[in-house]
Amino acid sequence: MMMLFGNKKIRFFIFIIFCFLSCNLYALENKILIKVNNEIITSLDINSEINYLIALNKNIENLDKEKKYNIAKNSLIRERIKKIEILNYVKKIEIEEKISDEILKSTYSRLGINSKAEFLMYIKNYNININTIVKKVSIEVLWNQLIVSKFSDKIKINKDQLKNKILTKDNKEIKRYLLSEILFNVSNNNELKAKHNKIKASIEELGFENTAAIYSISDNSKIGGKLDWINEGILNEKIRNELNNINIGDLTNPIITPGGFLLLKIEDIKSIKKKIDLNKELEIMINNESNKQLNQYSNIYFNKISKNFQIDEL
Repeated sequence: MMMLFGNKKIRFFIFIIFCFLSCNLYALENKILIKVNNEIITSLDINSEINYLIALNKNIENLDKEKKYNIAKNSLIRERIKKIEILNYVKKIEIEEKISDEILKSTYSRLGINSKAEFLMYIKNYNININTIVKKVSIEVLWNQLIVSKFSDKIKINKDQLKNKILTKDNKEIKRYLLSEILFNVSNNNELKAKHNKIKASIEELGFENTAAIYSISDNSKIGGKLDWINEGILNEKIRNELNNINIGDLTNPIITPGGFLLLKIEDIKSIKKKIDLNKELEIMINNESNKQLNQYSNIYFNKISKNFQIDEL
């Protein structure tokens, strides 16, 4: 036996056979599962996306295999559609390093991570490459830039109305909401009740964050639908009325928006007293209102273009 494996030619032959078998095993494992136009999604893409989503939202880890697969599949299909559309306007999916670093910092800060070095160690535990995340960030940034270029002239801001909202709160308590959202669509209003009940049942069984990952079409579904603290003053009357009728931990009824039906959950409420800087507060409210309208246009535009894509599950 020692003489057999001591022969260089035989050792080389065994090495070639081993490489051949390894490559074939790899090919068997990495199957093409979905095609979005000419873009493919493989089994390795799905596994990588599951790891990425769990890294952002650990609750997903508690879901069964089928639910994890569907969340990852829908996330990747959405990403591929955006990528293909973006490439109609730019030659390459690429953004400045400074911008990607700022967004990465926002991402890992939300996870309670203090530095990029710590973040690199964190994602290594999930077998995720930083270049993969940068590519995802780049797609989202370029998508947002595309939406701004297409719809910024359609943004309507009533500055006088916003000023009046601010002035009525001067030196008084300002209520702030910490919210999470689920944005969903239905084919027709007759399906609304059934879809709403399905989502509520899922929240009871799996929790809000996992349900957002499964059902929400909003981009923040990856992080359980979480939103930042929002001043009551920037919310429209319909949303304010819904929130005023529920308590912390409760859900609103479905709220009709241009992008779909919106469910909001109150995570926390706080009130603060402060002397308001009118110009600063107005700037914040204008930015928030602009972003809200752009998000609505983003969902509308995505829903529109996605109808023109051919999606094949193989």
